[in-house]
Amino acid sequence: MQSIVIDYSNPVDSFVSIFKQYIKREGSDKLLLYLLSQECDFFSAPASTRFHLSKKSGLVIHSLHVLECLVDYVSRPRMESVYQFNPSTESVVIVALLHDLCKINVYKPSKRNVKDKDGKWKEEDTYEFRDELPYGHGEKSVYIISGFMRLTREEAFAIRYHMGFSGTEDKMSVGSSFERFPLAFALSTADMEATFFLEKN
Repeated sequence: MQSIVIDYSNPVDSFVSIFKQYIKREGSDKLLLYLLSQECDFFSAPASTRFHLSKKSGLVIHSLHVLECLVDYVSRPRMESVYQFNPSTESVVIVALLHDLCKINVYKPSKRNVKDKDGKWKEEDTYEFRDELPYGHGEKSVYIISGFMRLTREEAFAIRYHMGFSGTEDKMSVGSSFERFPLAFALSTADMEATFFLEKN
């Protein structure tokens, strides 16, 4: 697995550059145009309402974090030598950068009251979740991507089940998907590493 240079000082440009360099599938250009369009907030959206990267552009930063973790994970020598698992760079980039497209246009700026360190109430900026297309999580990302370009079966399962056992999916289906599609397990692992380690603060 070749290394991929990520520039976190300019996450939007880094995302676009990596996308263009590694994703060559028919329809990918139209998907990127959609992500960059005024009707889509992917590059300005947070990654969550209050937890990991709940800030402007948190979603694109999270996507890059997942890519970094996934590249590292699949690059381990045992992945190929022991497990015969050697996904294409394009597949790795697709599932990492696009796994959370379900979060487009769902986080709306809001306010909430919190107590400061002196116990006094103050108002702070936050986000609230309002989904106008309630199609699930991973399956919604697959649905959005598929409107522009085709995914392989393994890519689709990886994105669909990237929440792993922490999601609301049937646990038997998660386990079966991980067993059949190693990329699904790898993406879920990378997503958790990014969320609970890189983004814990």
